[in-house]
Amino acid sequence: MALSASPQTHMQAGRPSSSALPRCSPSEQPAISRSRRNVRRKCVVAAAGTAGDGPSSTKDPLMLRAVRGEQVERAPCWMMRQAGRYQHSYRELAKKHPGFRERSETTELIVEISLQPWRSFRPDGIILFSDILTPLPAMGVAFDIDDNKGPIIDDPIQNMEGIKKLHSLELDRLGFVGDALGQLRREVGDQAAVLGFVGSPWTLATYIVEGQSSSIYKTIKTMCYNAPDVLHALLSHLAEQTATYVKFQIDSGAQCMQIFDSWGGQLPPHEWDKWSGPYLRHIVQSVKASHPHVPLTVYANGSGGLLERLKSTGADVIGIDWTVDMADVRKRLGHDIAVQGNIDPTLLFASQDAIEQGVRQCLQKAGPSRHILNLGHGVLVGTPEENVAHMFNLSKQIKYADLLQQA
Repeated sequence: MALSASPQTHMQAGRPSSSALPRCSPSEQPAISRSRRNVRRKCVVAAAGTAGDGPSSTKDPLMLRAVRGEQVERAPCWMMRQAGRYQHSYRELAKKHPGFRERSETTELIVEISLQPWRSFRPDGIILFSDILTPLPAMGVAFDIDDNKGPIIDDPIQNMEGIKKLHSLELDRLGFVGDALGQLRREVGDQAAVLGFVGSPWTLATYIVEGQSSSIYKTIKTMCYNAPDVLHALLSHLAEQTATYVKFQIDSGAQCMQIFDSWGGQLPPHEWDKWSGPYLRHIVQSVKASHPHVPLTVYANGSGGLLERLKSTGADVIGIDWTVDMADVRKRLGHDIAVQGNIDPTLLFASQDAIEQGVRQCLQKAGPSRHILNLGHGVLVGTPEENVAHMFNLSKQIKYADLLQQA
């Protein structure tokens, strides 16, 4: 397929105003018994401006320039879960620090793990090593990580009494996140963009309500019908606190933010319109009001039926999983918005020739503007490191000018 721009044919659902976030009555609001400790840390980064300073120069990292639609010679590339168990260096570190929460909640370990793929592959984006559940204890939800079962919440919230125990995000309990982001900015300078991330309200709620990972989400989906007021109250609270957490990460050094609506694809589109879309829009609008120039990415796994809806959130970048053809994505969303993805993670188990073919095909279909090359999901455990390196090398070698000549 040619790399030239195609007509923009996108369907966009109507955007609610910032006041459209579903509200719960005053008696149903979560308790705000603890003081709001607004300790957002201003990024103290040598040789780099703050993330919200706005469009500037060619000194900005490639990813920022690509998202803005500036002319770039190639697509920037990073990978979801680019730091993790497939890397020998990570496994060696995990032997010394076996607890996941220790690794993801200790500044020095966060920085070290986040930089492991940087040292090995020089990606165009360095994503904070963390977890979408990391902020939950700072708002009153305790959790643990079981090596076999994953996240465990012993006291799931399924009624209004549980919601009343929640409180505003205590940012001073998340200092390790802010400190790590600042250190990462200083480490990579303008050579790569530093990314932070959060979970969407719906995705966070699936864990809070179910108490653990689920394959069918029976409890929370039943709440949609049997206890909608309770669920709306929970999602409203999560949306407010998540917006605060996004701004905190930006002020600490994040230059881009990704919102993982990981389980949004579990909802039928008309239910997504009730239970995920409004809360994502609220976060985007809240963040854009104070940090208008910081790119926000929204990613939903299994999002083929949600693409136009994801665009309607106001995000700058739509993350695409591997089940959608990138050419169809461009037809549906147009070329006025950035897209990210969407290599099948299992392709990295194939031959290097097959990897090159897949990467070239993705780049051709996405076009020479507003595209971040990535996987359609995270790097899988057991992925050969040499194949990860090969994909990163290809991203640097394949220039748009060459693709245009071949089209």
